[in-house]
Amino acid sequence: MPSNDSVKIALALIERDKSKILGLKVGTHTNVQPGTFIPKADAQSPPALTFGPLSPEATYMVVALDIDAPFPSFGVLGPILHWIQPDLKATPVDGPPSSPQQYSLSSTTPFVANYIGPAPPPGSGPHRYVFFLYEQPPSFEGHRFAPPNGQKLSNGRRIRYSLDEWEEEARLERVLAVNYFKSN
Repeated sequence: MPSNDSVKIALALIERDKSKILGLKVGTHTNVQPGTFIPKADAQSPPALTFGPLSPEATYMVVALDIDAPFPSFGVLGPILHWIQPDLKATPVDGPPSSPQQYSLSSTTPFVANYIGPAPPPGSGPHRYVFFLYEQPPSFEGHRFAPPNGQKLSNGRRIRYSLDEWEEEARLERVLAVNYFKSN
């Protein structure tokens, strides 16, 4: 199993500091809290992301993993990569004046790994789908890591995915925010 200390650190982060919870809107499920159960049919499209405070001048990246594949008690194939979207830009979202400024995150550039929705095997319990937000290094060039010509990333390149190795390869620093939902 690949080393994924980053996953453990990020999940511990949101247990200690609720301000580090990445905003997720998954299908019709808004304001998803860590561990919320979402039916897989509702999560087949990439979630909308929000977080604050962010810098509108910076660029961000999201990485999503299924950390319970193929079974929560037997993770021999996991984690499985579900999404890498670079070049996210922050746009202010209107909210209550007393609340910290929130930003929606979106990108018009190609993915590094296309989003795939939850698909645990029959008989498996719910899996945790974890979303990690990073500030993207200015020197990051997504096309260097993406499949050629906008092709979808193969399943073989998704299994036993090491977030630790990706952080090193992409030169990512500490995770800014994280959240997860469960699905089966």
